[in-house]
Amino acid sequence: MQHLITPALIFSGVALVSLVCQLGAWRLRLPAILFLLLAGILLGPVAGLLSPDDFLGELLFPLVSLCVALILFEGSLTLKFEQLKETGTVVRRLVTLGALVTWGVISVACHWLIGLDPGLSALFGALVVVTGPTVIVPMLRTLRATQRISRVLRWEGILIDPIGALLAVLVYEWIAAQSAGDSGLLAGSLIFFKVVCYGTVAGVAGGALMATAMRRRWIPEYLEVLASLTLVLVTFTLANELAHESGLLAVTVMGIWLANARGVDIEEILVFKEHLSVLLISGLFILLAARLDLDALLALGLPALALLLVIQFVARPLAVWISSLGSELNWRERALIAWIGPRGIVAAAVSALFALRLEQAGYEDAALVSALTFAVIIGTVVFQSATARTVARLLGVTEPERRGVLMIGANAVARALGEVLQKLEVPLLVVDTHWESISQARMKGLRTLRGNPLSAQVDSILDLTGLGTLLTMTPERERNALLNQHFRRDFAAHRIYTVRNERSGASERLQISSRHEGAPLGPEGLTFSKLSSLVSQGARFKATTLTEDFGFSQWQQEAGKGRIALLALTPERRVRVFSPAQPFEPAADWTLIYLETEPESAARRNAEKGEKTEKGDSGEAQASE
Repeated sequence: MQHLITPALIFSGVALVSLVCQLGAWRLRLPAILFLLLAGILLGPVAGLLSPDDFLGELLFPLVSLCVALILFEGSLTLKFEQLKETGTVVRRLVTLGALVTWGVISVACHWLIGLDPGLSALFGALVVVTGPTVIVPMLRTLRATQRISRVLRWEGILIDPIGALLAVLVYEWIAAQSAGDSGLLAGSLIFFKVVCYGTVAGVAGGALMATAMRRRWIPEYLEVLASLTLVLVTFTLANELAHESGLLAVTVMGIWLANARGVDIEEILVFKEHLSVLLISGLFILLAARLDLDALLALGLPALALLLVIQFVARPLAVWISSLGSELNWRERALIAWIGPRGIVAAAVSALFALRLEQAGYEDAALVSALTFAVIIGTVVFQSATARTVARLLGVTEPERRGVLMIGANAVARALGEVLQKLEVPLLVVDTHWESISQARMKGLRTLRGNPLSAQVDSILDLTGLGTLLTMTPERERNALLNQHFRRDFAAHRIYTVRNERSGASERLQISSRHEGAPLGPEGLTFSKLSSLVSQGARFKATTLTEDFGFSQWQQEAGKGRIALLALTPERRVRVFSPAQPFEPAADWTLIYLETEPESAARRNAEKGEKTEKGDSGEAQASE
């Protein structure tokens, strides 16, 4: 039977298990890395069904090296220097001073508790500095913490990936240089300096070349992704040839350079790298986890548990306390941020690669560094996922109610409606892929995010804190339906609404089922094309507050066909949406948001009504485009 298990069958099986793990993580809203690592451990050390060293042989090391290079490049593409200015003092301190504090505390604890030599202890400390959005975002979605907490944790996870990876690479290069420096400290320092110089120069050269090629259109758009992928692999390989072990530093610097290059749009490269990273990470982690030496890890017993407790209750709280000194965060917010710091993908990938290389260099305890890193990942993810929600409730820092609106689409209709919502102080986030539409929305002062909501990158940075209603307002019916299905994991089904679009003349067999589209926005027959036409002809969104003397029925009588009610705000500022699927009747002190389609006729009616109409419309907010 053994001869029937071919490498192709093993790769196919790993791909299938990866998909099952990703789907399970999506369903349970937990970090996928947890499922991937557990699957690898079960298939490898526990069941003995998967042995990467046996079926990959000499290809294991170069395969892991190239995969880690691509993962680090993808992560560094998200680090833009302008983001460091926009994220606030606490985040900047966490990814700089806080990272150094965490590194120092964990390194010392590892040396004392586990007994690793100082070099390997420093490497382990650098590896577990990284959190990452892939573990933070799923936790935040179930946590529902306040906006300030979510923003700090989210941006820390995004920015710490490339910064932490760079720290780990530099520490490893130092260890490798010291190992190669037979003449002592001076020779080791010279080798380290050579590695850093060659890695930096190679990375800058690769990033500058790619940026110049894209800026000057030397490469057609459809080949930009292929060119960047090829250049990453070439830069990584050439850097290693020039100075041994400088390749990882080179691709990290290359990604940072390209991310901050002016006049270069890396959106398509990022989208492709996201899909590639998911594929590589999923398979890679199963293979790496299958190589873990569980006996060596379990033999540590209490020292390993003590190290995990130091990371959770000493290193993280100390880093957060130092980073938040003098900030606006209160002690409850600081406490929850200090409680949450799960380790993620970059730590697992880089630790496994360094373990392989250090084993080849003769470090007997190198495998223990990788095993400890994986143990910290599993321990922090499981413990914090199980306790964070309870801790947040006890501290009283959970979002009390999701009263805001996520609006997909920044077209003229969405912008006009968004402007009224903003004037009524309804939390709002507008997402769109079109730069021109997003720019116009920003000019109106709306909070925006440019990108594809279905993208893994956008999904990792999409801050849904306080947003409980989804409005899909694009002219594409199929896209609206897909978005509605995508966000069912984040919004209750009865809080998802869409502007209906005209059905094409195709047969019913070719049409999208209405159950995938969400509840329709507005009265029957109101489509996006009709709304767009009305707005382009001068219709305006307005708001008015109902009273005891002027209720909804009176408003409807006076409105006639010239006003279309779309949304309402309760006295508690909760958003309600008018829809045939969910009828309701606003009461006194509710605020109606409607589209006035005949402003001249309405003005004439108001003048004729006199005092009665004036009294009813006294609360009207002149919120128009």
